[in-house]
Amino acid sequence: MPILVITGTGTEVGKTVTTAAVAAAALAAGRSVAVLKAAQTGVGPDEPGDAREVARLAGAVAAAEVARYPDPLAPATAARRAGRAPVHPRDVAEAAAKLATEHDLVLVEGAGGLLVRFDAAGGTLADVAGLLGAPVLIVTSAGLGTLNTTELTARELRSRGLESPGVVIGSWPGAPDLAARCNLADLPDVAGAPLLGALPAGAAALAPAAFQAAAPHWLAPRLDGTWDAEVFRMRHAP
Repeated sequence: MPILVITGTGTEVGKTVTTAAVAAAALAAGRSVAVLKAAQTGVGPDEPGDAREVARLAGAVAAAEVARYPDPLAPATAARRAGRAPVHPRDVAEAAAKLATEHDLVLVEGAGGLLVRFDAAGGTLADVAGLLGAPVLIVTSAGLGTLNTTELTARELRSRGLESPGVVIGSWPGAPDLAARCNLADLPDVAGAPLLGALPAGAAALAPAAFQAAAPHWLAPRLDGTWDAEVFRMRHAP
């Protein structure tokens, strides 16, 4: 996977910290990594964005953005409000392809969910993945409601002929409730793809060295880790 697109099933599901974990595990496996934020919203010109946060946590990754806008809104809306040019899927795909000539792995992080609009024409992260022919990792939440949003995302990917290597739970609670524990078995079914990891809640608060040491233990071998989905399910079986 020279290019991996990472999408969330919505906002605040742990997409950026999962991107950092994937980057850290790949670095630990000896690969060079770049992270590209398709459209950064909700930050000022000199404030750190998601790509820089990935670099802070993961270590020696090349961090880049295609565009940024100050309002914390969907990219198309934020661009319109700021009076700036929107980012188009082709812009993101071209930037990712260039990074892929210089790095072993390029992680393209979206903004919000798969179909959040980048421009007035309705371009989305799904279009970026289509242009690149890249697989799309789905990051989702642990608890009630996640089955619906995960299945909708997976169905949209399949309808476009796009591959998903699997699903990662972006924030696994310290005391999971019944819904979260049952979802460990149900998420692979609704996604039609395996569960590839679960990050502990609060992982982003770890010191970078601790984060980098732990990241491979949160992800499956497909993502350069050692995490075992079946063992994790058995440990949390309802």
